[in-house]
Amino acid sequence: MRANGDTRATLCGLAAILLWSTSAGLIRGVTEDLGALGGSAMIYTVGTLLLLLCLGRPRLRTFPRAYLLVGSLLFAAYEICLSLALGYATDRAQAIELGIVNYLWPCLTVLLAIAMNGQRARWPILPGTALALFGILWVVSGEGLSLPGLLGNVAANPLSYGLAFSGAILWALYCNLTRRFAQGKNGVTLFFALTAVALWVQYGVSQEPAIPFSASGILELAATGTAMAAGYALWNLGILRGNMTLLATASYFTPVLSSAFAALWLHTALTLQFWQGALLVTLGSLLCWLATRTPGA
Repeated sequence: MRANGDTRATLCGLAAILLWSTSAGLIRGVTEDLGALGGSAMIYTVGTLLLLLCLGRPRLRTFPRAYLLVGSLLFAAYEICLSLALGYATDRAQAIELGIVNYLWPCLTVLLAIAMNGQRARWPILPGTALALFGILWVVSGEGLSLPGLLGNVAANPLSYGLAFSGAILWALYCNLTRRFAQGKNGVTLFFALTAVALWVQYGVSQEPAIPFSASGILELAATGTAMAAGYALWNLGILRGNMTLLATASYFTPVLSSAFAALWLHTALTLQFWQGALLVTLGSLLCWLATRTPGA
């Protein structure tokens, strides 16, 4: 892993992390205004257009076929799971909670790297995994930690919780498989476009009413599409030439940053137990990452 890097590229990567931290709150806001399916489809349509402007049209002939197939399916499936999990949440507090469930993916990414790619890991992988999982259970269980409370919260909205957890698995698979197949290529523009198409198809066959456009909804849509597209574009610059050690470390604080922004944007008070769980997920993910690093790297 590259320890040193261009300062501007590193700043681009840090900016991407901040932008991604706004996505959960912004997506929830858009889906409240424009509908779960219609709003999500609009977000990825706007994001696709902005990525085309920022990165240009991808040269698909230069992309490995395995990367195009696997990457597009996993990326689109993940983004759909995340946006619909947030859109179908029963209220704003639950949407923020589902965002934390989604952030189980860093821990899962490390575990899948060990299982699929032969990644070596040291002993911190065990407490790291345990802390991340306990953090998720602590957040979802509501008050205290009890099996009835945990099952009751999930049973109240199994679709959203299932989508959020499935999304975490899908993104962990995406990270591992695209690293194997991508050969340095970046197909995010194509993947965004395919996500938009898939969501429009779902919207077309659904019973969701016509998208209720409003001035506030359009502004929030523009902010969301810009944040997500710019996040991917800036991250690409950061990982190519930036300080990857710093960027990797900073990225694991996204659950806390995301929850803080969502709470402010959605005017939602979060409990002390929620913040404790979010910190446990962050700490657990960091330990999992450190467990895979070569000493002295």
